[in-house]
Amino acid sequence: MTFNFDWIQSYYQSLPQKIDQLRQLMNRPLTLTEKILYAHLSDDLREFKRGVDYAEFNPDRVAMQDATAQMALLQFMMAGREKVAVPSTVHCDHLIQAKAGSEEDVATAENTNSEVYHFLSSVSNKYGIGFWKPGAGIIHQVILENYAFPGGMMIGTDSHTVNAGGLGMVAIGVGGADAVDVMAGMPWELKFPRLIGVRLKGKLSGWTSSKDVILKLAGILTVKGGTGSIVEYFGEGAEALSCTGKGTICNMGAEIGATTSLFGYGQKMRDYLIATDRRDVADAADAVAEHLQGDGEVYANPESYFDQVIDINLDELEPHLNGPFSPDKAWPISQFKKAVEENDYPVTMEVGLIGSCTNSSYEDMDRAASLARQAKDKNLTVKSQLTVTPGSEQVRFTIERDGQLQAFEDIGGLVLANACGPCIGQWARSGAEKQEKNSIITSFNRNFAKRNDGNPNTYAFVGSPEMVTAMAIAGEMTFNPLTDSLTNDNGDEVILDPPVGDELPQGGFAVEDLGYQEPAASGAGVDIEINPDSDRLQALTRFNSWDGQDYSHLRLLIKAKGKCTTDHISMAGPWLRYRGHLENISKNLLMGATNAFNDTVNLVKNQLNGNYDKIPMVADAYRIAGVGSIVIGDENYGEGSSREHAAMEPRFVGVKAVLVKSFARIHETNLKKQGILALTFADKSDYGKILEDDTFEITGLTNFQPGVPLTVIAHHLDETYTEIIANHTFNENQIEWFKAGSALNGIAQATHLTE
Repeated sequence: MTFNFDWIQSYYQSLPQKIDQLRQLMNRPLTLTEKILYAHLSDDLREFKRGVDYAEFNPDRVAMQDATAQMALLQFMMAGREKVAVPSTVHCDHLIQAKAGSEEDVATAENTNSEVYHFLSSVSNKYGIGFWKPGAGIIHQVILENYAFPGGMMIGTDSHTVNAGGLGMVAIGVGGADAVDVMAGMPWELKFPRLIGVRLKGKLSGWTSSKDVILKLAGILTVKGGTGSIVEYFGEGAEALSCTGKGTICNMGAEIGATTSLFGYGQKMRDYLIATDRRDVADAADAVAEHLQGDGEVYANPESYFDQVIDINLDELEPHLNGPFSPDKAWPISQFKKAVEENDYPVTMEVGLIGSCTNSSYEDMDRAASLARQAKDKNLTVKSQLTVTPGSEQVRFTIERDGQLQAFEDIGGLVLANACGPCIGQWARSGAEKQEKNSIITSFNRNFAKRNDGNPNTYAFVGSPEMVTAMAIAGEMTFNPLTDSLTNDNGDEVILDPPVGDELPQGGFAVEDLGYQEPAASGAGVDIEINPDSDRLQALTRFNSWDGQDYSHLRLLIKAKGKCTTDHISMAGPWLRYRGHLENISKNLLMGATNAFNDTVNLVKNQLNGNYDKIPMVADAYRIAGVGSIVIGDENYGEGSSREHAAMEPRFVGVKAVLVKSFARIHETNLKKQGILALTFADKSDYGKILEDDTFEITGLTNFQPGVPLTVIAHHLDETYTEIIANHTFNENQIEWFKAGSALNGIAQATHLTE
């Protein structure tokens, strides 16, 4: 079944004319990224300066997962629309905790989260949103199987929305307020990205997989090297990769900070569209195929058209294991044993986890299952625990039919629900509370401290599903499956053969129930009720607009030291249950952040009484007292997830500004959307001049203009002060968000719905 084919067909019919007009304007060969972005402009056609100009776009669709959809839809309900303006979907994949196994875990989630699921289902039904039930699958795999199409543009309230780049789509992770804009029929704004070209030479073989391409690239670019850029892959190596392999690479592009990543349309994408029952999309794409790839001249001379070009030779690429605690710490397998020994990483591998939105395709499961079968055939006892997370009910049903699930179970594997589970902290791992030092390897995307099981001493490494399976069989972090042998139960030395597997099921995909709920044709009769006594859901109240004055007497909430991701600002795991209740979830604000003045996590001085307390307690004390505050941060502040709670929580407790050395893209936008000043030090050394007892003024707001810095004045206890020049990237539209109190307030004002 093809969803929204009329929308896709209409876009393809208009594409040739749009590209012709773009060629006349640019008068040069075009990258694929440029073709898609310019074809989706809401603005009048003109050339935009990369990394400088803001542009407004009209995306083709919106996707939301259940944890972020709650706040997004609570906001959308305030926008006054009868129906979403573009095709939109909600996917229940984040709130299912991994513990006992698929059936039991889904049943537990349906009971525990019934209030939230009912809310999401009814809101979706009322406003014309497709709803994917618990157990249907992980949002990004479901999107790839059902909605993504070459040349399209989508936004999603999850940073790994970028997965759809595997089907040639510009797919971008955003905060919920951005999704509200698009669902309300407003243009969506983005600073026109720079372009990074990655030329893939050669061909994958043996133990090396698509995952290793992005693990290698993460080591080259680091977690911030792709910030403000779209990564476009090309070359013979790119063409040969499977469609889901391309999706894996694009998915983990979020870990280098990239706006998104994508591949050009080709035979592998056509094969996947047909296999997922979308031949009509494949045929329509074929008719405009020349516009769904970059021009030949671009790929022949990429240095002339991209801002940066990186070459990766797939013939020479080794399998990688990245980590711990950062997805860009890249180790080729030939160097990993040395890294384990020299860095005192725990040698015993406790658990191997395969699946997640990054690596849960049929191909992933088939290749990993080939190693599971070898372990049984070669009389090897698997030394580590092994968990398996299928990406969707369609994948799960098909690999049950084809025997891969049985192969995993035969070696002791535990099959978890078609959901995010351990990848996002939804893992009820026995013994994690003891906080013992241990190693795990996953085929996930992120490995920040405490990310998977809440234990800060879990050393998490990221690899391909086949490498995870091989390492789990051995149970030792120093094992290299490419060169090392294992002793089987008979005392014989055996070697694992390289993994093999089909890209697509030979018997086609099969499924009994996709888990999809189609919305009502009219939502006029659908009522949405929120219990005022609920601790899971809370109706929103609009944030106050700016009072027209410069800020003064701001208290320092925290001067955060080092890495401060969205996990540090608003943790996941058990806190996911409060994603629809702003007041309750604000009780986790900055719990993972390190105070620069005492090198302690979650302990700051309350300037109202001089006592030290947990950050949420101090923040709430300031809120109750009506005192504004400021957060000071380090480099790449807000790295990681797209969760807008990391911006809404500080706004709720009265944080007026976040001043940092540098921002991650999505978080900076989220702060702006919620009416918080997102500022950066003009001189990064000024970070060191902030003292623990400082209070702050922010001047220049009465003449707030694009490109004109603001001044932050830090008043010290000895009555001296330090003036700090604070840069910002607000444009005229975003300044209006600030003045209105939030972007949503601006939408309501624009549609005359202000209460």
